[in-house]
Amino acid sequence: MKQEEHVGAKSMKIKDFCKACDLEVINKSELEYITFYSMMVNRPGLMFAGFDEYFGAGRVQLIGNAENYYLQSLSQEDKTAALRRLLSRRVPGVIFARGIMPDSDFIEEASRFGVPLFASQVVTTRMSVKLSNFLSELLAPEECVHGTLMEITGLGVLITGESGMGKSETALELINRGHRLVADDAVIVKRVADKLLGTAPEKTKFYMEVRGIGIIDVRRMYGVGAILNSEHIDLVLDLKKWEENTQFDRLGNKNMHREILGVQVPKLTLPVMPGRNLAIVAEVAARNFRLQSMGFDALQSMLEGK
Repeated sequence: MKQEEHVGAKSMKIKDFCKACDLEVINKSELEYITFYSMMVNRPGLMFAGFDEYFGAGRVQLIGNAENYYLQSLSQEDKTAALRRLLSRRVPGVIFARGIMPDSDFIEEASRFGVPLFASQVVTTRMSVKLSNFLSELLAPEECVHGTLMEITGLGVLITGESGMGKSETALELINRGHRLVADDAVIVKRVADKLLGTAPEKTKFYMEVRGIGIIDVRRMYGVGAILNSEHIDLVLDLKKWEENTQFDRLGNKNMHREILGVQVPKLTLPVMPGRNLAIVAEVAARNFRLQSMGFDALQSMLEGK
């Protein structure tokens, strides 16, 4: 197995993998977990034919009509040799697409080497895309960021700042205004295809801590329309205590960014001061950012007298 195949390896319960990708386990075994080493999916036709020089053993193997018909065309001796060439590499698992079911020889050899087999009714090409998307998210680089992630007017907005700046209170007011919560206090950020995807840790999903009240369950209090499982991060709003000598961007012409997992995310710094409604300011910032993304710049328009 190539060394890069091991980078970011993750294990999950086989039953959870089946649920996520709509699969059925073929060979019942004592295996409870499956370990993934690569985001890539492989079709093992060349391996069956005897060419294994560039074989990625850390990849999930996908079998469609072509591979299945080829195996069935082989003599019993050649078929056994082909199966052992593949399964002796201890691949994470083999998935049969299009409702194909492996014969008893395949099941016997897979059990011998401890390789789980799965069946899917989905056509091979779609199954390959589905698996790639699933593995890309599962094995994506991740980082835990202190902040609150909201969906505001269709944008993923990460609200950051030191403790006591009012991140949760701002998010609570935004929820009251019809926007949706993804994660409060801790945000798990993954880099998927050069985009940042934020989710909440399982233990704190849909919960918020409000000073003076304690822990609240946003889903039960406001309904499922007030929460999201995940959202891309498009904008960072950094809450900072206002001080007389602190310089803030008054015209919105400073291009500031925050780097997360190597991705530059546009950032705005919002001064926190008594009596200021940060929820409304955050909402306006998100709306203005969307307009700028569509090509309209209010400052430029004013300077040009339009």
